Amino acid sequence: MSSENTEQEPVTYVDKRKVDRETGEARDGDAVAEPLAGTAAAPQPGSVEEAIAEDEQDPRDTQVEELTADLQRLQAEYTNYRRRTDRDKQSVIDNAKASVVSQLLPVLDDLERARQHGDLETGPLKSVADKLAGVFTNIGLATFGVVGDTFDPAIHEAVSHEGDGSNPVIGTLMRPGYKLGDKVLRTAMVGVVDEVPATAAESDADASEEK
Repeated sequence: MSSENTEQEPVTYVDKRKVDRETGEARDGDAVAEPLAGTAAAPQPGSVEEAIAEDEQDPRDTQVEELTADLQRLQAEYTNYRRRTDRDKQSVIDNAKASVVSQLLPVLDDLERARQHGDLETGPLKSVADKLAGVFTNIGLATFGVVGDTFDPAIHEAVSHEGDGSNPVIGTLMRPGYKLGDKVLRTAMVGVVDEVPATAAESDADASEEK
């Protein structure tokens, strides 16, 4: 067998001294064979020596890991702070815009009444009304409340109600409602009636024809 395939064993000696050379204390028991310096074999995989070597990590590595974790945590907190700040800033802008538009709603009501009376068909007032309507449309202002729409107490203010309430719809629009985006600036003032179901209407029509 060649020397390359032969595993070299460590050279040992037996220390028979009664006093420990490192601690200076008396020894008990038999002498223990110790490897000579520089001849100790490397820890075998899975051995106790290997486990001890793994536990003895460089403290600098631990410090780097802790600093990395701290940096990642700070970065996550900063990202959340930026998102929260942007959201709050947008909320302030939306509230300010809604406050200004709400004060101009009576002007829109006056223009709508003028339009219904035919005062906005021609003339300079029509041009002003059209431009103002375009501005409000561009910032996201929209009206709601149309005769025949299903009555919704969250956005409709009912001032009258005819029927038993089983199928309420808008029968009369007294004042339109306005939304800015998803925010309701003013509810619609309506008169509510109960819509006759289609099957019941067909039955009444058939009965009339039979008569």
